[in-house]
Amino acid sequence: MELSLQMKLRIAAAVAAGVGLVGFLAWPVAAPPEPFGAVSVLALHQSGAGLVGGISFGGAITLAILAFLAGLLAYFLSWPYGREIGVLAVPAGLAVWAVRCGDMAGLTQLNPTLAQRQELFALLKWEPVFWLAIVAAGFAGVLLGRKISDSPNPNKPEEKADCKSNIYLKAAIALVGSGLIAQFCIGIFAQDIRVFDDKLGSLVAQPAVGQIVFAVLVSFGIAAFVVKKFLNASYIWPTIASAFVTVYVAAIYARQDTLQYLVKSWPTVFFPNAVISILPVQIVAFGALGSIAGYWLAVRYNYWREYEAK
Repeated sequence: MELSLQMKLRIAAAVAAGVGLVGFLAWPVAAPPEPFGAVSVLALHQSGAGLVGGISFGGAITLAILAFLAGLLAYFLSWPYGREIGVLAVPAGLAVWAVRCGDMAGLTQLNPTLAQRQELFALLKWEPVFWLAIVAAGFAGVLLGRKISDSPNPNKPEEKADCKSNIYLKAAIALVGSGLIAQFCIGIFAQDIRVFDDKLGSLVAQPAVGQIVFAVLVSFGIAAFVVKKFLNASYIWPTIASAFVTVYVAAIYARQDTLQYLVKSWPTVFFPNAVISILPVQIVAFGALGSIAGYWLAVRYNYWREYEAK
């Protein structure tokens, strides 16, 4: 089943709203101090005055407001499918930053000592939560658009509510399962040069940005497809999992003894795990887009199976 021209135009309009408001208009808020530097909220950059931060508090508020407006605008541009399509806006805007900025190897080169590297990963570990909040601001704009446009329908039958315990259990399984599937798949797809090490087993070199885009999109697309197909779960859970994959992997692979060994024995472009080589903005932006795409692929697959059964 092919997408109609009108549907393609609606998707393009929603994406354009996010790219325009977030990807370009908000770029000065997050532009790194050095050319081709990495976009980061909390990561430390080396400058003439020492180590300086990424995005200011005022910049973060501005970004959240623009993300909200992008979601709201995308909802009406993609009407009457704003609820389904408008959520693409903010991840698409952040994806522009994720492609335009530098990489994790650049950040590690700016923080070469053990103490700097420890501080860097301690901060980056929780940064995906910020990007997830920006994506959520866009989703909130979509929800407001739906509330403005929807009128109550007393004749519409109410859906039977599922048991709360079942809802919570399904959500927990979808969240954890999505994270595990995505982490496993990223380790397969986001590989550049892999070298073997006697102590750590193997190390992966910094992947190119195109490889990161492919790996994260496909990995979270697979995760969202699986949880929709087998749990009938929303793309919300794989999207949330995109933030916590970095938290989990950093806690496992960015320990003091591991970092000390890397600083001492290997160049800064090598990492003990592929996920650590991906910037938080990259994993959340492409993780959200991949989750939405995987969800709708599962919907279309289920529809095709039902059609073939008839």
